[in-house]
Amino acid sequence: MHAGEMAERFPVVELDSDALEAARLLAEHRLPGLVVTDSAGCPRSVLPASQVVRFLVPSYVADDPSLAGVLTESTADRVADKLSGKTVRSLLPTEPAELPRANADDTIIEVAAMMARLRCPLVAVMEDSKLLGVISASRLLQLALTPH
Repeated sequence: MHAGEMAERFPVVELDSDALEAARLLAEHRLPGLVVTDSAGCPRSVLPASQVVRFLVPSYVADDPSLAGVLTESTADRVADKLSGKTVRSLLPTEPAELPRANADDTIIEVAAMMARLRCPLVAVMEDSKLLGVISASRLLQLALTPH
């Protein structure tokens, strides 16, 4: 099976998309991450859901997790407010992870090797310079575990 056959339609966001909307998209669809494109639709990076969660945690709590217990429940309930007015670009690490890109004719093993090497749950499938779709780690596992 080739990457072009494994690729699925998958939500993508632009670098300058609203961060809160991107977080909602991740939550509503229970996605491991989102492919981030430039304004021309060219994939640039992956925004892992874990990176959004990391952004929500106050830096002093990240430095000392024992402080999480001293936050009031009302403060904790408003943690997502931190995303308001931010863009997806601001959520990305300063050194964004390399975006895994597979060619449409890459095999399942080539895609799996790329995911493993880059430790990324999403691979953008490209044909020429066009994004065909995305392969998630769960999709790849589903296909690999299906008897043929």
